[in-house]
Amino acid sequence: MSSNHLQYETSPYLLQHKDNPVHWWAWGTDALAEARRLHKPILLSVGYAACHWCHVMAHESFEDEATAALMNNLFVNIKVDREERPDIDALYMDALHMMGEQGGWPLTMFLTPKGEPFWGGTYFPKKPSYGRPSFQTILKEIARIYKEEPKTVLNNSDVITKHLKQHSSFLVNSADDGDSVILNSSQLREFANKLYDIVDLKWGGTQGAPKFPQVGLFEFLWRKGLHLNNTDFQGSVRLSLRNMCQGGIYDHLGGGFARYSVDDKWLVPHFEKMLYDNALLLDLMCEVSRETEDPLLKQRIFETAEWVLREMIAEGGGFAASLDADSEGVEGKFYVWDRDEVIAVLRDRGMGDMVEPFCKIYDVQENGNWDGKTILNRLEAIDYFGEDGAMEGGEDMEMDLQKCRNILLNARTHRIRPSWDDKVLSDWNGLMITSLAKAGEIFAQTHWIAASITAFDFVVTQMMEVGRLYHSYRAGQAKVSAISSDYANMIGAALCLYQITTEEKYLDYAKDWADILDQYYWDHDEGGYFLIAQDTNDVLIRQKSARDDATPSANGVMVSELSKLFVLTGEMSYKDRAEKLAQVFSSSAGDNLFAHTKFFSGILDLSSLIHVVISGQNKEGRDAFVKAFYDVSLPGAVLQVVPDASVLPEHSPAKPKAITSDGVVAYICVGALCLEPATDLADFRGRLLLARGDRLTNI
Repeated sequence: MSSNHLQYETSPYLLQHKDNPVHWWAWGTDALAEARRLHKPILLSVGYAACHWCHVMAHESFEDEATAALMNNLFVNIKVDREERPDIDALYMDALHMMGEQGGWPLTMFLTPKGEPFWGGTYFPKKPSYGRPSFQTILKEIARIYKEEPKTVLNNSDVITKHLKQHSSFLVNSADDGDSVILNSSQLREFANKLYDIVDLKWGGTQGAPKFPQVGLFEFLWRKGLHLNNTDFQGSVRLSLRNMCQGGIYDHLGGGFARYSVDDKWLVPHFEKMLYDNALLLDLMCEVSRETEDPLLKQRIFETAEWVLREMIAEGGGFAASLDADSEGVEGKFYVWDRDEVIAVLRDRGMGDMVEPFCKIYDVQENGNWDGKTILNRLEAIDYFGEDGAMEGGEDMEMDLQKCRNILLNARTHRIRPSWDDKVLSDWNGLMITSLAKAGEIFAQTHWIAASITAFDFVVTQMMEVGRLYHSYRAGQAKVSAISSDYANMIGAALCLYQITTEEKYLDYAKDWADILDQYYWDHDEGGYFLIAQDTNDVLIRQKSARDDATPSANGVMVSELSKLFVLTGEMSYKDRAEKLAQVFSSSAGDNLFAHTKFFSGILDLSSLIHVVISGQNKEGRDAFVKAFYDVSLPGAVLQVVPDASVLPEHSPAKPKAITSDGVVAYICVGALCLEPATDLADFRGRLLLARGDRLTNI
């Protein structure tokens, strides 16, 4: 007799459904075998713990006895946490797109017992609404078609599966002379111009709504802005970050960014907070702050980093995945305010004189600014924190506003909190380890670096076996074989910690994981890394692309990381592999600019990676040069600090420039071109600015 099997899982999302009357299975060979045994179609439902509409469909349908009875009678029902099984989510989301449907979560797909998709959608209401039929109607009709029109099902599944296989197949591009083609400088400049054309020059971000941070796009524009000295590109990035930092998408009390804004001015967030969004935004804010010293960005960097340490550390020291959008079944309830409540709390804590200024600056209205409630924001009071950091009322005003925020934050702690998804994901942890450690180095916050090291240690001790990573960990169990993004992002984390600490063990981890990627994930026929390993046995198709999703693509990331491994080790195999990746995806990337921005940034690293070697026995002198390095925005640059330049590998681009000196010497190489060594800090800074520019790199 069948039952709900989710009680045996560790994923918070799956456990949310363990008491459903639906006879859920978790994805795996056992569930697929059950479908084949019963000759029943599969109903696949994909979501995640912080997903609002996933909760809505669960309450309406999966908790309903009548709907569950239909599901149990007609289908083998499989529930998937998209964060735990991104490979399953990516495959069937692509299938939905091939049906001409818009993607989203919950993802609802209907599969043959072999796992082949033949129809699907996203959220289906319990009763007909939103122009969609009821979920029960869908269930009955799909079951009827599966039973009475097998040729229709077979044709649909064959066509979709064929297209999925073709979509995951890429041939190396060749020029007329037989040489492989990689995107060149003029193409990247053209792509940047086209991407700039879709930027909202009033509110930042991309035009229209809903509005996602799109960090990869703005990272690429920032990099091209530096290369070309294009102030329009740079300005669009700063505009976007400043408006996000002042909008309702940012939590002005607790810190951290929500996943996206439903409007075009960053006012109304979809309130879930994801680790990866905050990692990516933290990194971009740091890079822009290095260049501009923008006080607003610095404040948001500190607040976001401290939020991570306060609210996103899982047991053992890894970084947790997300915070839910809902509390008490209501989206955003934890975060919004009534004006009367704000006034009462501030007056009760002796800040009555600040009530009116606070309400004016934070848009606290009588009838609210969203659905009768107030989302705290400073979009209409950006001038209170101007370009130069000046504020109406001066520093005293900001200190009083900080007191008010602290009082309201304390009051908020007494509310019922949103649920916390405390599973640890290798790829998302790789992103946050990198961002938080780099921020700690830039702003001299050693406890941020320490937290990053602790998280790294957690991954390698609790989520690795015989040299291979697991993707997910929770409740004492490491689960699911790693995807290529786990290795790519953890390689990035290892190389970041190597640059900061100079400890060789981090470089060794990066090299070992690159070897694992080559052994288990590389496509030996056409090139490129598959999403899943060759020994994964429960997925219909091994997908491969350089398209970014919510997080950067593994193939895009690895173009950069392999380039870094080359300059750090001098081993040509890394450079060769990076060039092969660039060749494989260059033509397809040009067909969809929006989805390949990490890959474009990777091409910049491959073509013009800045490698800075700081050498000298005087630690105080080395530290001064390191500080100067972090005072200039150098996206993707590799820093190597060594007591003696003679220890550089033989094939390092900087090796021929090595000189003997009693003081500190800095070597700056861009690709294969190296500048004359710098021994003076002012000269060093000037050469750094030269190294990133179009005059030298021609990129």
